[in-house]
Amino acid sequence: MRIARFSIDGNVAFGAVEGESPPGSTDGLVLDIIKGIPFADFELSGTKVPLSKVRLLPPVLPNKVVAFGRNYADHAKEMGGEVPDAPFAFFKPSTSVIGSGDEIAYPSFTEELHHEAELAVVIGRMCREVPRERVKDVILGYTCANDVTARDVQRREKQWARAKGFDSSCPLGPWVETDLDPSDLTIQCTVNGQQRQLGRTSEMIHSIEDLIVNITEAMTLLPGDVILTGTPAGVGPLSAGDEVAVTIEGIGTLTNKVVKRG
Repeated sequence: MRIARFSIDGNVAFGAVEGESPPGSTDGLVLDIIKGIPFADFELSGTKVPLSKVRLLPPVLPNKVVAFGRNYADHAKEMGGEVPDAPFAFFKPSTSVIGSGDEIAYPSFTEELHHEAELAVVIGRMCREVPRERVKDVILGYTCANDVTARDVQRREKQWARAKGFDSSCPLGPWVETDLDPSDLTIQCTVNGQQRQLGRTSEMIHSIEDLIVNITEAMTLLPGDVILTGTPAGVGPLSAGDEVAVTIEGIGTLTNKVVKRG
């Protein structure tokens, strides 16, 4: 099931996305509005609205976004870093999250903004110290993410809070796919229609199970929290006016335009 969060006539709701459409289009897609929330038992209302008539919102509002760095060997190599022996985590605040179609605001404190296409894992239930064999039980589903990074700031500052945590630095969407095997999916990024990144989730150094076991040893995850699983090689610059799109096989396409922060 594809679960979207959306706004219509000033009201916010969740809906199940039904139908098929060409890549990058919403033609033919409809939302069956959900009674309740996707983190508990819910029913489909049977009330349907064309996706083209609503505004898609970030599919979840996470309490926290836990991101893992250098989880693809080729990306670690292109950044001049070693592959970590254990998962390497950092955080992006909830205020960094935007949805598909929202604008990425180019911060005034950087001159080197980069895209990073990633598979995002959405947590479905409160969990702590999750054993490997129970990881699938705590996952609601998967979505596309862009770990937008101020690369010059990342190099200059020891902490990555500003480089990766600024407002609009975490696009998520367009929806959460709940019925998906994430082990070997194509992940790609285009800028203005030109391919920049192309990889497969099977190239991850540390698996989704590794990442969730690692982080829940330290902290509780809440429903709606998001895990970013790392980016393949090919990260590169973004400029004001660019349209950046992250597409993941079996999920869809997350598209955002870059604008100067006003």
